[in-house]
Amino acid sequence: MKEILELIMNNNFVETRNQLLTKNPVDIAHFLEEIPPEKALMVFRILPKDLGADVFAYMSSEQQKYIIGNINDKEIRLILDELFLDDTIDFLEEMPANFVKKVLRSADENTRVLLNQFLAYPENSAGSVMTIEYVDLKKEMTVTQALAHIKKTGVDKETINTCFVVDHNRKLEGIVSIRKLILNDDDVKIKDIMETNIIYAHTLDDQEEVADRFRKYDLFSMPVVDKENRLVGIITIDDILDIIEEENTEDFQRMAGIEPTEKEYLRTGPLNLAKHRVAWLLILMISATFTGNIIKRFEDVLQTVVLLAAFIPMLMDTGGNAGSQSSTLIIRGLALGEIKIGDIFKIIRKEFAVGTIVGTVLAGVNLLRLYFIEKVGLAISIAVCISLFFTVLLANLVGGVLPIFAKRFKVDPAIMASPLITTIVDAAALLIYFTVATRLLAL
Repeated sequence: MKEILELIMNNNFVETRNQLLTKNPVDIAHFLEEIPPEKALMVFRILPKDLGADVFAYMSSEQQKYIIGNINDKEIRLILDELFLDDTIDFLEEMPANFVKKVLRSADENTRVLLNQFLAYPENSAGSVMTIEYVDLKKEMTVTQALAHIKKTGVDKETINTCFVVDHNRKLEGIVSIRKLILNDDDVKIKDIMETNIIYAHTLDDQEEVADRFRKYDLFSMPVVDKENRLVGIITIDDILDIIEEENTEDFQRMAGIEPTEKEYLRTGPLNLAKHRVAWLLILMISATFTGNIIKRFEDVLQTVVLLAAFIPMLMDTGGNAGSQSSTLIIRGLALGEIKIGDIFKIIRKEFAVGTIVGTVLAGVNLLRLYFIEKVGLAISIAVCISLFFTVLLANLVGGVLPIFAKRFKVDPAIMASPLITTIVDAAALLIYFTVATRLLAL
């Protein structure tokens, strides 16, 4: 790519074109992101239309927006003609309204109708990520007829590995793999070799649920049907991989107390980054006043035994860490479908057992450290370790149960992760600590 960059800087676009024809579209798209936008536009324009469309599909939304904003309607139409429909939809969903209008205006009438139809599906639904570029067959066809049909129509389809069998009303009746067609005799009927136990999605199904089905059944494509069970499109594994990445990124952001954003970190301005972070920080800062009020309430205890204050950070940090561990496992289990809302009592029993074991180990080690190494008084050491045990136990229960409650009330469980659980556990840890210290030390 260094040699190609030199060619571009020397305005040798003929040789640049020849060199790029040997490269993968993904690598070309990434390369164009690294050079000045005006040069990237010039290079994009000299690419063959089929390669240019492939490269365009892998560009970032900012780069796509720049390209569309600086080419004419004829060039836009050429891109639309070569792009798979689902890639076009993905691109349009990232664009502002004025760019969408420009693209739709450039499309032919049939494409415009299809694009408007797909854009009308709810965001993050199966209908919004499907494509209509699939191969459909009739069950009365023979293998010979089916293969001939695939050769005739399959060139512009996104996949021919799986073909979908429909009746005259386009109702889905079965699926058949290209492998079965090749390995069966020429005169065998499709109805005799097709699979009728079909895993499918409805147009309004959430994309995360569809991704779970792909993972569960090891699928490479899935048919999408409307409410009358008519085949309207398919979803392919490349789109599912994008969805999984998007959903995982969103969960990680929520777990860190950040409002989700689809833009890359380095492409997001400081103001936008701050805007997505500050809301949760404000909420957590205000909620932290509860811990401050608890400390004020037990101010007399702290003044009597000043040493007690030294162990507050350790208790709060350990409780927060224990709660985060539990919540992470539960949130991941919910995302993968391994844990259901009805499993809440199993989770409580398991986290109680885990909390008891972990709390006992931590409290035991801490008692030896405080009493024998740091020479802290026996009464204070016992008070700290009893508080530590119950803090860890409570943190495990809170971390395990809160995501389930969030799921029950249709809130993203990731919201109940580290920041919120830490705030709750901090307040609880202080109450436990000062209550135990007051009783044991008779303060």
